[in-house]
Amino acid sequence: MAAASPILTARDLVKSYGGVTALDGAGIALAAGEVHALVGENGAGKSTLVRMLLGIERPDGGTVELEGAPRPYAGARQAAAAGIAVVAQELSLFPDLTVLENLYPYGPPRRAGLTSPSRARDGAREVLTSLGLAHVPWDTPLGRLDLADRQLVEISRALLGRPRVLVLDEPTSALPADAVERLFAVIRRLVVGGLAVLYISHFLEEVRRLADRISVLRDGRTVMRGAPAGEVSLDALVAAMLGDGPPPAATALRSSPAAPTADRIGFTGVSAAGGLRDVTFEAVAGEVTGFAGLRGAGHLTVLDIVCGRARPTAGLVTLPGGEPPPRDVRRAVAAGVAFVPGDRKRYGLMPDRAVWENTSAASWLARGDGSPWLRRSRHVGRALAHARRLRLQGTPYTPVHALSGGNQQKVVFAKWLDIEPRVVVLDDPTRGVDIGARAEMHAIVRGLAAAGRTVLVTSTDLAELAELCDRVLVLRRGRIAGELSGAALTEHALSLAMNAGPTGPEPGPGPDTRTAADD
Repeated sequence: MAAASPILTARDLVKSYGGVTALDGAGIALAAGEVHALVGENGAGKSTLVRMLLGIERPDGGTVELEGAPRPYAGARQAAAAGIAVVAQELSLFPDLTVLENLYPYGPPRRAGLTSPSRARDGAREVLTSLGLAHVPWDTPLGRLDLADRQLVEISRALLGRPRVLVLDEPTSALPADAVERLFAVIRRLVVGGLAVLYISHFLEEVRRLADRISVLRDGRTVMRGAPAGEVSLDALVAAMLGDGPPPAATALRSSPAAPTADRIGFTGVSAAGGLRDVTFEAVAGEVTGFAGLRGAGHLTVLDIVCGRARPTAGLVTLPGGEPPPRDVRRAVAAGVAFVPGDRKRYGLMPDRAVWENTSAASWLARGDGSPWLRRSRHVGRALAHARRLRLQGTPYTPVHALSGGNQQKVVFAKWLDIEPRVVVLDDPTRGVDIGARAEMHAIVRGLAAAGRTVLVTSTDLAELAELCDRVLVLRRGRIAGELSGAALTEHALSLAMNAGPTGPEPGPGPDTRTAADD
């Protein structure tokens, strides 16, 4: 498709936050009548670029132009008035309001200075019908709709403004296959009508199927600029996202093959509401087993089941020793299951409490041995021992919020080491830490496996999975699509398997309720 003159253009954008460069000369040009996809790994700068386009933030260098002139807006609401609409990755709807009220958050349209309910209903009917939501009553509270329909309502709201540019950030992350196809059909019709669409997605086969052009960000730079989608293979797209560096050299540090043992986690024909369908695998003690997948693939649900945060709806799950899966988090801790989250502030720490209080929290829950304050000296001593082992800065009495990010994550590790776990579950364990702390944590994880623990890992950083794991199970649409190990376990191979594994591409993700970090 021949591209028209750009409507929205970004040139040589530079943006830093506290000395960290988010954009380093990035750019993109969006033209009427085409879908322009923007892809890149987590942290590549995609979200920062979108904020620049919307005027939410100002670049340190470079320009953003609307139809050849400096943008006449500052912020998403002014951008919408100028014809630029965005559907963000995180929904911004009001669950207690009705569908119609959510479609017009600033009030219904006006006619001759008066609100016009009939005009509101007419506009809503057209857009909702086009997205397959004609069956949804307008007076239904939004919170009663399933996640897929709520996502489509958000897209409907953006389309009601008749935008010239529509930014869709991971719009299919919560949609089943039929809703994805409806959305694609609507996007194609809108594009024919002259709309410019910026489409951001991790689903690379989906991108290649929908987009006219593709741009790739890597480390804040545009490394592929507006390439015709039909000329870009999946392999070339992955190579542009990851670069041409060699695969990680840490393979030799992986654990030795595990000997036969009864200490294993087994899934047999397991399905769950979080998007898991008929999954079977074994993870044995003494090795680090990784799980990879795009948003909604089901790999996070595997971890949730082991940690007692989700329950299977079918199939058999066994923990080491043949025990059944825990029914809740408290029982998981009592059974010796440790969970180290990437979101340490939300799930892992009490920031205003001392290090020793944090490190003793899980053992107190697991053993139920009375208030930790009654055994303060013992807990302080154990915290000090963990600090030496993990090379943790600060004292047992230091408030956790006063520590660096890497040291805070070490406190999370120490908390779970304190229960002497049999199973260690790691979800983005080194998110937001520096390279030195990351290497130390990887050494801890390998030590846990070498000591006979069963270790399960998932990470949004594919290089981390390739470096740390003995093998990685790749899930797509709730099923295991393949397994990588040894020399075949590389960042490049993982990305390819996640997007087009042995079972072939499928249209639309499952409904996994948690998301990985994205930029």
